[in-house]
Amino acid sequence: MRERFEMVGIRQMPKEEISSKEKWYHGKPVFAAAVLTIVIIGCLFCNLIMTKDPAYLDLENCNVPPCREFLFGTDTMGRDIFSMIWYGGRISLFIGIVATLISTVVAIIFGAVSGSAPKWADTLLMRLTDLLISVPGLLVIILLQAILGKASVLSLSFVIGITSWIAVAKVVRTEVLRLRGSEYVIASKCMGGGFFHVLWKHLTPNFISSIMFMIVMNIRSAIIAESTLSFMGIGLPVGVISWGSMLSLAEQALLTNAWWMIVIPGVFMLVTLLCITSIGNYMRKKVSRRQSNL
Repeated sequence: MRERFEMVGIRQMPKEEISSKEKWYHGKPVFAAAVLTIVIIGCLFCNLIMTKDPAYLDLENCNVPPCREFLFGTDTMGRDIFSMIWYGGRISLFIGIVATLISTVVAIIFGAVSGSAPKWADTLLMRLTDLLISVPGLLVIILLQAILGKASVLSLSFVIGITSWIAVAKVVRTEVLRLRGSEYVIASKCMGGGFFHVLWKHLTPNFISSIMFMIVMNIRSAIIAESTLSFMGIGLPVGVISWGSMLSLAEQALLTNAWWMIVIPGVFMLVTLLCITSIGNYMRKKVSRRQSNL
């Protein structure tokens, strides 16, 4: 009897075809990952593709538009923008990654302490995070950087990282509250496992996937913060080449109609941030689907 009936308007695909399409085309940011990989490889191995010394001041060729010799033109100090793009991208990505590592470690420790602490201590720590999250992060970064003094790559990475852990810490606390009653956690404690042993060996491997998309987004936020500070003139000095310090020359570029000094670094940074955002959104949706299936 089943063979007499056929569903009309629905084309049933073979299981192999469905699994193949889901595997390669079901919402995966393949293009974004490919572009981001090219940018990262270009920045890491910039010494192989740079046509000029990015720090060399060629005063005879200031504000030169894109041409054969200077593919992306030069800035107001005669530096080759093509070489600066790749070299500066390495600095910007370094700040983004180091700041994210710092914020992730702080968030995991703080969230785990809050989730493992007695109720009164947990409530007190959460009220502290609510207080900190109410203050604009950029103002805190500016204040801390002013205390530390002149901005450098490491100091800026530290300041951005130490102020961008709160949202991740809240998620970590929720996951620790869910996992701390598990049998393997209780067994580890009974066998003499300390706080950090339980955290790194048992808790972190089970909730790291839940915060991975936030970690990826923090890389994007750190790059934006560095660029914003440099654009405002309170970040990295012009002598330290990064995408942000290149954009800090925007005022001089507008006065001299040198559009390439703003557009080209801006496009590179925008494409990189869009790729990171696309990958982060995919990871967030993947986590949401997995949690909805539990």
